[in-house]
Amino acid sequence: MIDPDVRTKLSGYRQSIDNIDAALVHMLAERFRCTKAVGVLKATCNLPPADPAREEYQINRLRQLARDADLDPDFAEKFLNFIIREVIRHHEAIAAGIGGGNENTAA
Repeated sequence: MIDPDVRTKLSGYRQSIDNIDAALVHMLAERFRCTKAVGVLKATCNLPPADPAREEYQINRLRQLARDADLDPDFAEKFLNFIIREVIRHHEAIAAGIGGGNENTAA
C-alpha cells in the first residue's frame, strides 16, 4: 500500500512528465516542418542534404545550452545527432523525389 501523500506527489510528477512529453512531440513536429522546408529548398537548388559545418555549430550550441540548463551535454549531443540523422534521411528522400538525388551526404 502506497502512502496517499506519496501517491499524490507521484501522480503530480507523472502528470508533469506527460505534459512535457506532449510538448516535446509538438516541438519536434514543428522542427521537422521547418527542416522539411529546408530539404525542399536544398533539393530545388541542388544542395547536398547534409551540411557538416551547420551540424557542428548546432552540436556545439546545444552542448552549451545543455550545460546552462544543467543537463548532461553528452546526452544532449546524442539526442541532436539522432535528430540530425533523421533530418538528413528526410532531405535525401526529398532530393530523390525532386530528382536532385545529390549523393554527397555526410552524417
